[in-house]
Amino acid sequence: MTDAIALIAGNSTLLALWGALALQWLFPIPSQLSPLQIWRQLALTLASKVNKPSDAPQQKRLSGLLSWSLLWLTVLIVLICLYQLVWIDVTFHLLLLWVALDWRNMHKFSKQFVHAYSREDKLQCRALLDSKLNRYTGNLSLLGLGKAGAETLLVGYGRLVIGVLFWYALAGGIGAILYRLAVELSRCWSPSRQQFRHFGQPATTALAILDIVPLRLFALFLMIGHNGRVALRGLRQQGESWQLPGPGWLLAATGHKLSLSLGGPVIYDQIKMERPKLGGKIAPAALHLSQIDRLANQRLWIWISVQSLLLLMLQGAV
Repeated sequence: MTDAIALIAGNSTLLALWGALALQWLFPIPSQLSPLQIWRQLALTLASKVNKPSDAPQQKRLSGLLSWSLLWLTVLIVLICLYQLVWIDVTFHLLLLWVALDWRNMHKFSKQFVHAYSREDKLQCRALLDSKLNRYTGNLSLLGLGKAGAETLLVGYGRLVIGVLFWYALAGGIGAILYRLAVELSRCWSPSRQQFRHFGQPATTALAILDIVPLRLFALFLMIGHNGRVALRGLRQQGESWQLPGPGWLLAATGHKLSLSLGGPVIYDQIKMERPKLGGKIAPAALHLSQIDRLANQRLWIWISVQSLLLLMLQGAV
Protein backbone atom coordinates (compact mmCIF):
# COMPACT_ATOMS: atom_id res chain seq x y z
CA MET A 1 0.00 0.00 0.00
CA THR A 2 2.82 2.38 0.90
CA ASP A 3 4.60 1.60 -2.35
CA ALA A 4 1.41 2.27 -4.34
CA ILE A 5 0.89 5.64 -2.65
CA ALA A 6 4.51 6.55 -3.26
CA LEU A 7 4.16 5.56 -6.92
CA ILE A 8 1.10 7.80 -7.35
CA ALA A 9 2.65 10.67 -5.41
CA GLY A 10 5.74 10.50 -7.58
CA ASN A 11 3.75 10.66 -10.83
CA SER A 12 3.45 14.39 -11.53
CA THR A 13 1.42 13.80 -14.72
CA LEU A 14 -1.19 11.79 -12.83
CA LEU A 15 -1.31 14.26 -9.94
CA ALA A 16 -1.88 17.15 -12.34
CA LEU A 17 -4.63 15.17 -14.10
CA TRP A 18 -6.64 14.46 -10.96
CA GLY A 19 -5.92 17.90 -9.52
CA ALA A 20 -7.30 19.56 -12.64
CA LEU A 21 -10.35 17.28 -12.63
CA ALA A 22 -11.05 18.16 -9.01
CA LEU A 23 -10.53 21.88 -9.62
CA GLN A 24 -12.82 22.08 -12.63
CA TRP A 25 -15.61 20.24 -10.78
CA LEU A 26 -15.24 22.27 -7.57
CA PHE A 27 -14.37 25.59 -9.20
CA PRO A 28 -15.54 25.54 -12.83
CA ILE A 29 -14.56 28.61 -14.81
CA PRO A 30 -17.68 30.41 -16.10
CA SER A 31 -17.61 30.79 -19.86
CA GLN A 32 -17.75 34.58 -19.67
CA LEU A 33 -14.73 34.67 -17.33
CA SER A 34 -12.62 32.05 -19.06
CA PRO A 35 -9.25 33.14 -20.48
CA LEU A 36 -10.47 31.50 -23.68
CA GLN A 37 -12.78 34.49 -24.16
CA ILE A 38 -9.71 36.60 -24.87
CA TRP A 39 -8.58 34.00 -27.41
CA ARG A 40 -11.96 34.10 -29.18
CA GLN A 41 -11.96 37.89 -29.36
CA LEU A 42 -8.40 37.88 -30.67
CA ALA A 43 -9.35 35.33 -33.34
CA LEU A 44 -12.36 37.35 -34.48
CA THR A 45 -10.39 40.60 -34.49
CA LEU A 46 -7.62 39.07 -36.59
CA ALA A 47 -10.14 37.58 -39.01
CA SER A 48 -11.83 40.96 -39.45
CA LYS A 49 -8.48 42.39 -40.58
CA VAL A 50 -7.33 39.73 -43.02
CA ASN A 51 -10.49 37.94 -44.19
CA LYS A 52 -11.52 40.35 -46.92
CA PRO A 53 -14.76 39.67 -48.85
CA SER A 54 -13.15 40.82 -52.10
CA ASP A 55 -10.37 38.20 -51.94
CA ALA A 56 -10.49 35.06 -54.08
CA PRO A 57 -11.34 31.77 -52.30
CA GLN A 58 -7.77 30.54 -52.60
CA GLN A 59 -6.47 33.76 -51.06
CA LYS A 60 -8.96 33.43 -48.21
CA ARG A 61 -7.83 29.89 -47.48
CA LEU A 62 -4.20 31.01 -47.48
CA SER A 63 -5.07 33.89 -45.12
CA GLY A 64 -6.88 31.43 -42.86
CA LEU A 65 -3.91 29.07 -42.79
CA LEU A 66 -1.44 31.85 -42.02
CA SER A 67 -3.73 33.34 -39.34
CA TRP A 68 -4.20 29.95 -37.68
CA SER A 69 -0.46 29.30 -37.75
CA LEU A 70 0.33 32.74 -36.35
CA LEU A 71 -2.00 32.40 -33.37
CA TRP A 72 -1.45 28.74 -32.56
CA LEU A 73 2.31 28.63 -33.03
CA THR A 74 2.79 31.86 -31.07
CA VAL A 75 1.03 30.32 -28.07
CA LEU A 76 3.09 27.14 -28.47
CA ILE A 77 6.36 29.11 -28.38
CA VAL A 78 5.25 31.22 -25.42
CA LEU A 79 4.21 28.15 -23.41
CA ILE A 80 7.46 26.34 -24.14
CA CYS A 81 9.39 29.39 -22.94
CA LEU A 82 7.25 29.70 -19.82
CA TYR A 83 7.76 26.03 -19.06
CA GLN A 84 11.51 26.64 -18.77
CA LEU A 85 10.84 29.15 -15.97
CA VAL A 86 8.39 27.20 -13.77
CA TRP A 87 9.59 25.66 -10.53
CA ILE A 88 6.76 23.18 -10.00
CA ASP A 89 5.83 21.15 -13.07
CA VAL A 90 2.64 19.82 -11.52
CA THR A 91 1.18 23.28 -11.00
CA PHE A 92 1.98 24.36 -14.56
CA HIS A 93 0.31 21.36 -16.19
CA LEU A 94 -2.58 21.38 -13.70
CA LEU A 95 -3.51 24.99 -14.44
CA LEU A 96 -3.34 24.54 -18.21
CA LEU A 97 -5.48 21.39 -18.04
CA TRP A 98 -7.96 23.13 -15.72
CA VAL A 99 -8.45 25.93 -18.26
CA ALA A 100 -8.69 23.50 -21.18
CA LEU A 101 -11.29 21.17 -19.62
CA ASP A 102 -14.99 22.04 -19.68
CA TRP A 103 -16.62 18.91 -18.25
CA ARG A 104 -18.56 20.56 -15.45
CA ASN A 105 -20.04 23.25 -17.69
CA MET A 106 -21.07 20.65 -20.28
CA HIS A 107 -22.77 18.60 -17.57
CA LYS A 108 -24.55 21.74 -16.32
CA PHE A 109 -25.70 22.53 -19.85
CA SER A 110 -27.01 18.98 -20.19
CA LYS A 111 -29.10 19.19 -17.02
CA GLN A 112 -30.53 22.57 -17.98
CA PHE A 113 -31.31 21.54 -21.53
CA VAL A 114 -32.96 18.25 -20.55
CA HIS A 115 -35.10 20.08 -17.98
CA ALA A 116 -36.19 22.70 -20.52
CA TYR A 117 -36.78 20.09 -23.24
CA SER A 118 -38.90 17.93 -20.94
CA ARG A 119 -41.17 20.96 -20.44
CA GLU A 120 -41.16 21.67 -24.19
CA ASP A 121 -39.75 25.11 -23.42
CA LYS A 122 -38.49 26.00 -26.89
CA LEU A 123 -37.33 29.48 -25.91
CA GLN A 124 -35.10 28.17 -23.13
CA CYS A 125 -33.75 25.35 -25.31
CA ARG A 126 -32.89 27.81 -28.06
CA ALA A 127 -31.24 30.18 -25.59
CA LEU A 128 -29.07 27.36 -24.24
CA LEU A 129 -28.08 26.17 -27.72
CA ASP A 130 -27.25 29.69 -28.90
CA SER A 131 -24.14 29.65 -26.71
CA LYS A 132 -23.03 26.31 -28.16
CA LEU A 133 -23.93 26.45 -31.85
CA ASN A 134 -22.95 28.71 -34.72
CA ARG A 135 -26.25 28.24 -36.50
CA TYR A 136 -29.51 30.10 -36.00
CA THR A 137 -31.83 28.22 -33.65
CA GLY A 138 -34.91 30.47 -33.78
CA ASN A 139 -36.63 28.34 -36.44
CA LEU A 140 -35.89 24.95 -34.91
CA SER A 141 -38.86 22.75 -34.06
CA LEU A 142 -38.97 20.63 -30.93
CA LEU A 143 -37.59 17.71 -32.96
CA GLY A 144 -34.80 19.89 -34.36
CA LEU A 145 -33.95 21.12 -30.87
CA GLY A 146 -33.75 17.54 -29.61
CA LYS A 147 -31.37 16.54 -32.39
CA ALA A 148 -29.26 19.65 -31.91
CA GLY A 149 -29.11 19.02 -28.16
CA ALA A 150 -28.05 15.39 -28.61
CA GLU A 151 -25.35 16.31 -31.13
CA THR A 152 -24.10 19.16 -28.93
CA LEU A 153 -23.76 16.84 -25.94
CA LEU A 154 -21.87 14.15 -27.83
CA VAL A 155 -19.46 16.45 -29.64
CA GLY A 156 -19.09 18.65 -26.54
CA TYR A 157 -18.11 15.79 -24.27
CA GLY A 158 -15.90 14.41 -27.03
CA ARG A 159 -13.96 17.61 -27.64
CA LEU A 160 -14.09 19.46 -24.33
CA VAL A 161 -13.21 16.44 -22.22
CA ILE A 162 -11.96 13.41 -24.19
CA GLY A 163 -9.94 15.35 -26.74
CA VAL A 164 -8.38 17.50 -24.02
CA LEU A 165 -7.48 14.44 -21.90
CA PHE A 166 -6.07 12.58 -24.89
CA TRP A 167 -3.72 15.39 -25.86
CA TYR A 168 -2.82 15.94 -22.22
CA ALA A 169 -1.69 12.31 -22.05
CA LEU A 170 0.51 12.82 -25.11
CA ALA A 171 1.88 16.32 -24.51
CA GLY A 172 0.97 17.42 -20.99
CA GLY A 173 -0.79 20.66 -20.17
CA ILE A 174 0.65 22.34 -23.26
CA GLY A 175 -0.92 19.70 -25.51
CA ALA A 176 -4.27 20.01 -23.71
CA ILE A 177 -4.53 23.78 -23.99
CA LEU A 178 -3.28 23.87 -27.60
CA TYR A 179 -5.94 21.34 -28.57
CA ARG A 180 -8.62 23.42 -26.85
CA LEU A 181 -7.38 26.55 -28.64
CA ALA A 182 -7.68 24.68 -31.94
CA VAL A 183 -11.29 23.80 -31.02
CA GLU A 184 -12.07 27.45 -30.34
CA LEU A 185 -10.46 28.64 -33.58
CA SER A 186 -12.48 26.11 -35.57
CA ARG A 187 -15.65 27.35 -33.94
CA CYS A 188 -14.86 31.06 -34.32
CA TRP A 189 -13.98 30.60 -37.99
CA SER A 190 -16.49 27.89 -38.82
CA PRO A 191 -16.85 27.45 -42.62
CA SER A 192 -20.55 26.83 -42.06
CA ARG A 193 -20.87 30.59 -41.63
CA GLN A 194 -20.79 32.29 -45.01
CA GLN A 195 -18.17 34.88 -44.06
CA PHE A 196 -15.70 32.12 -43.08
CA ARG A 197 -16.63 29.65 -45.82
CA HIS A 198 -13.09 29.59 -47.22
CA PHE A 199 -11.11 31.38 -44.52
CA GLY A 200 -12.08 28.85 -41.84
CA GLN A 201 -11.31 25.68 -43.81
CA PRO A 202 -7.69 25.35 -42.56
CA ALA A 203 -8.85 25.65 -38.93
CA THR A 204 -11.51 22.98 -39.46
CA THR A 205 -9.03 20.69 -41.22
CA ALA A 206 -6.49 21.09 -38.42
CA LEU A 207 -9.10 20.23 -35.79
CA ALA A 208 -10.32 17.24 -37.81
CA ILE A 209 -6.77 15.86 -37.77
CA LEU A 210 -6.43 16.43 -34.02
CA ASP A 211 -9.89 14.91 -33.43
CA ILE A 212 -9.66 11.76 -35.46
CA VAL A 213 -8.00 9.48 -32.86
CA PRO A 214 -9.59 10.66 -29.56
CA LEU A 215 -13.15 11.00 -30.89
CA ARG A 216 -13.02 7.64 -32.64
CA LEU A 217 -11.70 6.00 -29.49
CA PHE A 218 -14.50 7.65 -27.52
CA ALA A 219 -17.02 6.32 -30.04
CA LEU A 220 -15.69 2.81 -29.41
CA PHE A 221 -15.98 3.38 -25.65
CA LEU A 222 -19.61 4.48 -26.11
CA MET A 223 -20.45 1.29 -28.01
CA ILE A 224 -19.41 -0.96 -25.13
CA GLY A 225 -22.29 -2.80 -23.46
CA HIS A 226 -25.94 -2.99 -24.48
CA ASN A 227 -26.57 -2.88 -28.27
CA GLY A 228 -22.83 -2.85 -28.87
CA ARG A 229 -23.06 -5.05 -31.96
CA VAL A 230 -25.85 -2.92 -33.42
CA ALA A 231 -23.77 0.20 -32.82
CA LEU A 232 -20.71 -1.37 -34.43
CA ARG A 233 -22.71 -2.41 -37.49
CA GLY A 234 -24.17 1.08 -37.79
CA LEU A 235 -20.74 2.61 -37.37
CA ARG A 236 -19.38 0.51 -40.24
CA GLN A 237 -22.26 1.60 -42.45
CA GLN A 238 -22.41 5.31 -41.63
CA GLY A 239 -19.29 6.33 -39.72
CA GLU A 240 -17.48 7.60 -42.82
CA SER A 241 -20.48 9.40 -44.35
CA TRP A 242 -20.15 12.47 -42.10
CA GLN A 243 -18.02 15.37 -43.29
CA LEU A 244 -15.82 15.27 -40.18
CA PRO A 245 -14.59 11.74 -39.29
CA GLY A 246 -14.37 12.20 -35.51
CA PRO A 247 -17.86 13.60 -34.82
CA GLY A 248 -19.29 11.29 -37.48
CA TRP A 249 -18.20 8.22 -35.54
CA LEU A 250 -19.66 9.63 -32.31
CA LEU A 251 -23.05 10.36 -33.84
CA ALA A 252 -23.29 7.11 -35.79
CA ALA A 253 -22.24 4.91 -32.85
CA THR A 254 -24.54 6.57 -30.32
CA GLY A 255 -27.42 6.94 -32.75
CA HIS A 256 -27.45 3.22 -33.48
CA LYS A 257 -26.79 2.19 -29.89
CA LEU A 258 -29.83 4.16 -28.67
CA SER A 259 -31.81 3.89 -31.96
CA LEU A 260 -31.88 7.70 -32.21
CA SER A 261 -32.28 9.70 -35.39
CA LEU A 262 -29.42 12.21 -35.64
CA GLY A 263 -27.99 14.41 -38.36
CA GLY A 264 -30.07 15.64 -41.27
CA PRO A 265 -30.24 19.07 -42.97
CA VAL A 266 -29.50 22.29 -41.07
CA ILE A 267 -29.65 25.99 -41.87
CA TYR A 268 -26.64 28.30 -41.57
CA ASP A 269 -26.96 31.98 -42.49
CA GLN A 270 -30.35 31.29 -44.13
CA ILE A 271 -28.73 28.65 -46.36
CA LYS A 272 -29.87 25.04 -46.09
CA MET A 273 -27.00 22.57 -45.79
CA GLU A 274 -27.56 18.90 -46.44
CA ARG A 275 -26.10 16.45 -43.93
CA PRO A 276 -26.55 12.66 -43.90
CA LYS A 277 -28.99 11.14 -41.46
CA LEU A 278 -27.31 8.92 -38.89
CA GLY A 279 -28.51 6.40 -36.35
CA GLY A 280 -31.95 4.88 -35.90
CA LYS A 281 -35.48 6.17 -36.40
CA ILE A 282 -36.50 7.40 -32.93
CA ALA A 283 -36.74 11.16 -32.47
CA PRO A 284 -34.73 12.24 -29.39
CA ALA A 285 -36.87 12.90 -26.32
CA ALA A 286 -35.82 14.21 -22.90
CA LEU A 287 -35.33 10.62 -21.73
CA HIS A 288 -32.90 9.94 -24.58
CA LEU A 289 -30.94 13.10 -23.88
CA SER A 290 -30.60 11.97 -20.26
CA GLN A 291 -29.41 8.58 -21.51
CA ILE A 292 -26.77 10.24 -23.68
CA ASP A 293 -25.54 12.31 -20.74
CA ARG A 294 -25.43 9.31 -18.43
CA LEU A 295 -23.74 7.10 -21.04
CA ALA A 296 -21.14 9.74 -21.87
CA ASN A 297 -20.29 10.42 -18.23
CA GLN A 298 -19.98 6.72 -17.43
CA ARG A 299 -17.59 6.25 -20.33
CA LEU A 300 -15.65 9.37 -19.36
CA TRP A 301 -14.90 7.89 -15.94
CA ILE A 302 -13.82 4.63 -17.59
CA TRP A 303 -11.56 6.62 -19.92
CA ILE A 304 -10.00 8.47 -16.96
CA SER A 305 -9.45 5.22 -15.09
CA VAL A 306 -7.76 3.62 -18.10
CA GLN A 307 -5.66 6.72 -18.74
CA SER A 308 -4.60 6.89 -15.08
CA LEU A 309 -3.64 3.23 -15.11
CA LEU A 310 -1.60 3.67 -18.27
CA LEU A 311 0.21 6.66 -16.77
CA LEU A 312 1.11 4.58 -13.73
CA MET A 313 2.26 1.65 -15.85
CA LEU A 314 4.39 3.89 -18.07
CA GLN A 315 6.06 5.44 -15.03
CA GLY A 316 6.70 1.99 -13.60
CA ALA A 317 8.21 0.88 -16.91
CA VAL A 318 10.51 3.89 -16.94
